[in-house]
Amino acid sequence: AIELARKEKFDLVISDINLNGPESGLDVLKAFKQANPASEVLLISGFGTLETAVQAVRAGAFDYISKPFNIGEVRATVSRALGRDRKPAPLQTHGEAPPEGIIGRTAGMLAVYKQIAYAADSMAPVLIQGESGTGKELVARAIHVHSARAAKPFVAVNCGAITETLLESELFGHVRGAFTGAVADRKGVFEQAHGGTVFLDEIGDMAPAMQVKLLRVLQDGEIRPVGGNRAIHTDARVVAATNIDLDRAVTEQRFRQDLFYRLSVIVIRIPALKERREDIPLLIEQFVRNASTRTGRHVMISPEAVVALTSYRWPGNVRELENTIERLVVFSRGRIELADLPDAVLAAPSLEERMFQDLPTLDELERRYLIHVLEAVGGNRSRAAEALGIDRRTLYRMAERLGVALKDESERAG
Repeated sequence: AIELARKEKFDLVISDINLNGPESGLDVLKAFKQANPASEVLLISGFGTLETAVQAVRAGAFDYISKPFNIGEVRATVSRALGRDRKPAPLQTHGEAPPEGIIGRTAGMLAVYKQIAYAADSMAPVLIQGESGTGKELVARAIHVHSARAAKPFVAVNCGAITETLLESELFGHVRGAFTGAVADRKGVFEQAHGGTVFLDEIGDMAPAMQVKLLRVLQDGEIRPVGGNRAIHTDARVVAATNIDLDRAVTEQRFRQDLFYRLSVIVIRIPALKERREDIPLLIEQFVRNASTRTGRHVMISPEAVVALTSYRWPGNVRELENTIERLVVFSRGRIELADLPDAVLAAPSLEERMFQDLPTLDELERRYLIHVLEAVGGNRSRAAEALGIDRRTLYRMAERLGVALKDESERAG
């Protein structure tokens, strides 16, 4: 394949990452991109990991697909690759191996891995969105580790856990005598992270006055310590995270729109654990292994327990799952059985049962559909009946049975 790449031109190459031979799929990718930069390369992997995504994207792959794959997904990706007009140059590799803790092979997590790779190659601010416990700080650290700033500090601060006055000092520092207890000058996180990355967790909880000051820092690249009168240049990339809907917060005027635009140049959404149940067994396996190592014990878990844990909704997401596994390992007699699981997990319905929970009745579905059709035709009864494939008399009976009021209007208006 590499020899062919040197002799002929190809619009698209599809290669497995793990090949039987001295060269890997990444070697094939690099050879094809070197011989013909215009060629698009899709890589296929049986192990969807952050490291794989970063290596593939940075080496110039258009995309990569994790096994087992859906043929429709492959066709769609091939179409995008062949139809793409703008072909960016291959990304340069920076940083080191990804941090442990980010685990997942579902489509949602593979998308996160790709976004991490793109974000790491940019200096633009990043906004990470996701429920509590989904691993937003792990993603922020991964962006830092794979960026050109990897050798510089990564400093995190929780904006929702500190009062407004203390947060200003935490971010920008203070001078001696600025307030009671300020017995010496202190650098804030922006100075501490000079050349590196500042991670602002729970940015949605930041007070309005602090939002103004942060916006000024992002605009001017300067900070002013509390009590100080001298502006200090700052060179720290900002990665922010939130578990609230910032779009709604902007609409409700709880969060500044201009700051939101500044922070959301790159947006990464981490799916909740209930949205990626296929990853739960992988997480369980890793957490059992980690907890066993920490406690110096060899603990196993039964398949029945894994099924039950996978069926649970995990409102606290990955953090809750990890804490639960930690407790189970600590109190285990060597093997975690179904009976050892918390009551909340045991009481949760199975995946099959959940499929039929809270489903609307057939009448309710009919009612919703009738309302939808009436709204679509502006309440015109004749057009509604035609759209439903029934006559007007049947429409009247249906509306009466379902409790849907028909507008009293002239049919001629429709």
